[in-house]
Amino acid sequence: MTELRRLERVRQDFVGNVSHEFKTPLTAIQGFAETLLAGAIDDPKNNRRFLEIIRDHAARLARVTDDLLKLARIEAGKLELEFFPVGIQELIGGCAETTLLKASRKQISFSMEVPSGLPAVRGDASLLHDVLQNLLDNAIQYTPRGGRVVVGAAAGPREVTITISDSGIGIPLADQERIFERFYRVDAARSREAGGTGLGLSIAKHIVEAHGGRLWVESAVGQGSKFSFSIPLAG
Repeated sequence: MTELRRLERVRQDFVGNVSHEFKTPLTAIQGFAETLLAGAIDDPKNNRRFLEIIRDHAARLARVTDDLLKLARIEAGKLELEFFPVGIQELIGGCAETTLLKASRKQISFSMEVPSGLPAVRGDASLLHDVLQNLLDNAIQYTPRGGRVVVGAAAGPREVTITISDSGIGIPLADQERIFERFYRVDAARSREAGGTGLGLSIAKHIVEAHGGRLWVESAVGQGSKFSFSIPLAG
């Protein structure tokens, strides 16, 4: 009975969170569409701005839906992984260009500390790219202007560990165990404003564990965060 109650609470929390995530953009879309139909479509000063707001909220709905479908496939064991040797330098390099662009917009220093000769890992390159890009995007998002973000990698006897460090706002200790839960946010308003769905870290954790690795965080408020994930070596 205790487990049934827990599962029911999880279900209720999930339904409540999904409803909340959909309600705000749907309300905005409906409201601005009605405003346009009521005559604002003929207002050259505002009609384009209202349409852009509708577009942005529709895009947010699409992101949440895509992440929900991806998470559902993962949790149902239906995510198809294609395992091949993946080079660490290629993996990090594939995320570097996008991260540099986002970092430059906030005047954040971004650097890579990846030694040459790292062994390849066994993984799905596309999914590992998604994990790394999500962690880098979060680091940029939660680091104030003028801060720094560093991505590094190190090889162990059985795995390679990739670490993303930032000088951002940090995560309270009480929240660190929960940030990998679906829809859990330390700063909900800021996350939504930046376009986050609240599902990225949960998806990342599932993907890493499906590779036989693990994902964890070390952080202190006001001192930044360090997210690390390990992937077993190829061969």
